[in-house]
This record gives sequence, structure tokens and C-alpha cells, in this order.
Amino acid sequence: MLNRRQLITRSALASATLALPGFAMAQAGTTRIIVPFAAGGPIDVTARILADAVKGALGTVIVENRPGAGGNIGVSAVAKAAPDGLTLGIATTASHGINPWLFSKLPYDPAKDFAPITQMLRVPNVLVMNADAAARLNINSLGDLIAYGKANPGKLNYGSGGNGSAGHLAGELFKNQAGIFAVHIPYNGGNPAQLGLLSGQVDFNFDNLATAAANIRSGKLKALAVTTAQRSGVVPDVPTVAATLPGFEIDTWWGLIAPAGTPADTVRKLNAAFGDALKSPEVKSRFALLLAEPAPNTPEQFGDFMNRERAKYERMVKLSGAKVD
Repeated sequence: MLNRRQLITRSALASATLALPGFAMAQAGTTRIIVPFAAGGPIDVTARILADAVKGALGTVIVENRPGAGGNIGVSAVAKAAPDGLTLGIATTASHGINPWLFSKLPYDPAKDFAPITQMLRVPNVLVMNADAAARLNINSLGDLIAYGKANPGKLNYGSGGNGSAGHLAGELFKNQAGIFAVHIPYNGGNPAQLGLLSGQVDFNFDNLATAAANIRSGKLKALAVTTAQRSGVVPDVPTVAATLPGFEIDTWWGLIAPAGTPADTVRKLNAAFGDALKSPEVKSRFALLLAEPAPNTPEQFGDFMNRERAKYERMVKLSGAKVD
């Protein structure tokens, strides 16, 4: 039997719980994944695929979009969240590789403010030319493009989604390693940059393979090389940049992170749940529609990978001269 004091105490606790929906959700195990970009893009789509795939292991998982400032707003929200394993986020090439060197001030520390969970995927980038321009200039390979650039200094240009974007940095690294010059034409986003290439405003772009694939297949764009260390299974006939310029390796990636201080056993539980989902045939097939390859790994491996990416992009951002104040 409960005495009157115990009944009053339990009743008060129950009332307080009902008055605090956030507390009630936490107790029910609701997990949220903060996506630092707008809904509908590939990062958002893959996060929603995973949220659905892990509901059996983790219960309800919701996706919350917090776009802005190149991903910095959403990632900062993850850094400031309680380290209870219920608020997760997406780390990207931009947020944990490029932005630490591109922005003069960041609202988070990419090395200290997060607990890595697992990498989600890698998507190859591809060097593409307008097919008509490639035919007119008699460029059929990466070697042809480099030879043309050396024989015609200053005549090439390339587009990107903006100063400091992955496409811009890849272009500058390519120019540096190939020993050629091409004028950079920044656009306001990846889609306008691809339209600029399709319309013949620029000669080549470094684009995401998932974005460029349809136009490659239709013959509007000519793929000269993929930027990953190995050839892509999606376009197996396209060689790597590294086959011509050894050491050249760039791709687009993202993965799951939690706030720093999240208990190690909680991180392991999350890693196991998301890792199993990423290895499942259903998730693999759904990612394949986006031309993305699941890349699950351990928290330690993902943390080491992000450290290497940050070091790599430091050189590339400095090489490009891009800066955001």
C-alpha cells in the first residue's frame, strides 16, 4: 500500500511529465536526426531512409531540417544538444572538412564538439564536359583536356556551386596538379552550375555523380574521370583522375554524429543500429537509386576519417584562396 505522501509525490511527478512533452518523448525513446540542409536533397533523403530503417532497433526516429550557413546552423544545434543519444546530426564534407578553413569563425569545433557514430555513404564526384564542347575541341580523355589546357593557356574555364564549394576546391586542386590554368566561374548553387555547363557557358565542372548521371547517360555531358581512388560501379568505363594525376582523391560523404559527451555505450548502440541498417539489402537498393554507396564503419574509423578530410581540405581551401567572413 502507498501512503498519502507517496501518492501525492507520484501524482506530482506524473503531472510534471505530462506538462513537459520533450521529457515525455525522451522517455519514450524518440530520436531526432538534425539535417543541416533543406528537405528534398540527397542528405535529407538518405537520413529519412535510415530513420525508417532503424525504427525497429531505436523506436521512433524523426528528421528535422535546419538549413543555413553552409550547414553550420544545423551542425551547431547538434553540438549544443544534450549528450543523451536522442539528438543526432549529419556531418558532411562541408561541415567537417571544408568549413573549418573556409569560415573565419565557426559556431562549433569540428574536432571537439561531436562524438562520431558512423559514416553513412560516399558519392563519387566526376569531371564532366559539355559533350558538344568536348567534340568541338577534340577532347576525349582527361589527358586530352590537360594537353589542351597547356597548349591554350587561359582559354578554359570551369563552373562550380560557389566559392569554397567542393567543386571549386576540386577544380583548383586539378589545375594545380595538372599544371594548367582555367578561370573559375562561381554559380549560386550546384544546379545553376550544371545548367551553365549544359548551355555551354563553361567548359567543365566537377559535379556530384548522382546529379550528373542522367545527363551523362543522355549524352549531354561527357564524363572524363571520377575523383575517387577507384572507379565507380555506376560508370565503370570512366577512369579515375588519379590514373592521370596520382594522389588525386575527392568525393562527397556524410555520416552520423552525436554531441560530445554522449556515453560510449550509447554511441556503440547507435553504431550497431545504423550499421546494420546500412548493410541491409533494402537500404543498399534505395541508396543505389541515388548512386550512393553505403559506407558504415566504427566510431573510431569515422573520427579518424574526418580528421584526415579536415587536414586535406585545409590545403585545398588555402590553394583556392576562398574565404567567408
